[in-house]
Amino acid sequence: MQPPSAPAAEANPPTPPPSRQREFWSGAKDELPILLGVAPFGVIFGALAMGAGLSMAAAQAMSSVIFAGSAQFIAVQLIHGGASAVVILTVVFVVNLRHALYSASLAPYLQHLTPAWKTLLSYLLTDEAYAVTVMRFQRGRESPQRHWYFLGAGLTLWLCWQISTAVGILIGDLLPKNLPLSFALPLTFIALVAPALKGRAEIVAAAVAALAGLLTISFPYKTGILLAALAGILAGMAVEAQRK
Repeated sequence: MQPPSAPAAEANPPTPPPSRQREFWSGAKDELPILLGVAPFGVIFGALAMGAGLSMAAAQAMSSVIFAGSAQFIAVQLIHGGASAVVILTVVFVVNLRHALYSASLAPYLQHLTPAWKTLLSYLLTDEAYAVTVMRFQRGRESPQRHWYFLGAGLTLWLCWQISTAVGILIGDLLPKNLPLSFALPLTFIALVAPALKGRAEIVAAAVAALAGLLTISFPYKTGILLAALAGILAGMAVEAQRK
C-alpha cells in the first residue's frame, strides 16, 4: 500500500522573500542607469559652486547636507547674488516641497519602520531614488525587507552625487562652457516612467502633469513642478473615481 502523496502546498513551498542583501543590491543596480544623467549635473554643480565663490569644503558640504540638485543650483545662484540666509532657506524649502508628495506616496509601504529608519530614508529621498523605489514597491510582492531596496537606491545616488560634485570642484575650470547636458536627465526619467503607464488613469495623470509643467515652466523657484504634480494626481484620481 503506497503512502498518501504530500499536499501540493508542501510539495511546492512558497518562495521566501528576498533577503536584506538582495533587496539592497537590487536597489543599487536599478539606480545605476539613472546615474548617467545625474553625474554630469553633479560635475556642473561643483564647477558652478566654485565659480560663485564658495570654498571647496562649502561646495562639497552643500551636496552632503542639502542633497537636492535643483535646490542646490538655485541656492548657489542666490548666494552669488548676495541674498540673505532667510531668502535662501525659504526658496530651498519651496523648491523641495514636492518631496512631501513623494513621502506621502511611500508612507504606506514604510509605516512599520522605526523613526531612525524613516529619518535615514527621508534624507535619501530624491527624485531619482523615488522613481525606482515607488515602481519596485508597486509591482513587487510584500517583503518585510523592501526598505533595504530604498536604501540601496538612495545610497548609490548619494555616492554618485558626492563624487561628481568633487570632480566638478576639482576640474570645473577645464570644462567647456554651456555643455548641452540639460536633456540628459529628463530623457532618463521618461525612459523610467513610460513602462509604468499601463492604465488609463496613469496615462491621463502623466499627460496632464506634462502639460501643466509646460504651462508653468516660467513660474519662479520651480513651483511649477509642484503644481504640475498636483494636477497630475488630481487628474488620475478623477479617472479612477469614474471607474468605480
